[in-house]
Amino acid sequence: MLKKHVHLKQILDCGIVAVVRAETPGQALKVAEAVRKGGITAIEITMTVPGAIDVIRELVSNFRPEEMLVGAGTVLDAETARLAMLAGAEFIVGPNLNPEVVRISNRYQKICMPGAMSVTEVVQAMELGADVVKIFPGSIFGPEIIKAIRGPLPQAPLMPTGGVSLDNVDRWIKAGAVAVGVGSEITKKGLQNNDYDLITETARAFVEKIRAARQQ
Repeated sequence: MLKKHVHLKQILDCGIVAVVRAETPGQALKVAEAVRKGGITAIEITMTVPGAIDVIRELVSNFRPEEMLVGAGTVLDAETARLAMLAGAEFIVGPNLNPEVVRISNRYQKICMPGAMSVTEVVQAMELGADVVKIFPGSIFGPEIIKAIRGPLPQAPLMPTGGVSLDNVDRWIKAGAVAVGVGSEITKKGLQNNDYDLITETARAFVEKIRAARQQ
């Protein structure tokens, strides 16, 4: 099996990508480790993190992919995607649909998750070869958008990001999301109190709730 397929299965089996935004590289590294301890093995380092490429490189050197699959987020162009791949990123996530980002990801066989807000964009993303389509910002729509899109597009692999919380993550999964992207809902309280154990506990709670929702 191609490495890309193994990595995609890892993300989908866990059902959640942790979106790491931080004020410093050191903080990003601590958050990534705390989230990993909670059972989330797909970690998205956003390009808004200072020194994000170096953070990706360090995480890749410290963990095997099965322990922590490291990706790049908030990727707006192919140049940034390529830099992230050279640093070791195995998946590329964008808030928007940029055809060149999808193409370069496919060229180097990395997972690509472009953002979409409409049925038209979801179809365009799939036609370009996106592996998963990120529905963003999910907070505008709510879980109902997943079911609505999958009515005419039951084959669409959708991952809502933004607006996913512990209170509603089960609804997103039951609506048909193949995974969810979660950032501040995991990290905010822990970072406010410099409590990385709380981040670990919150990550674990998300993993367990997703697992339970899939079994219902």
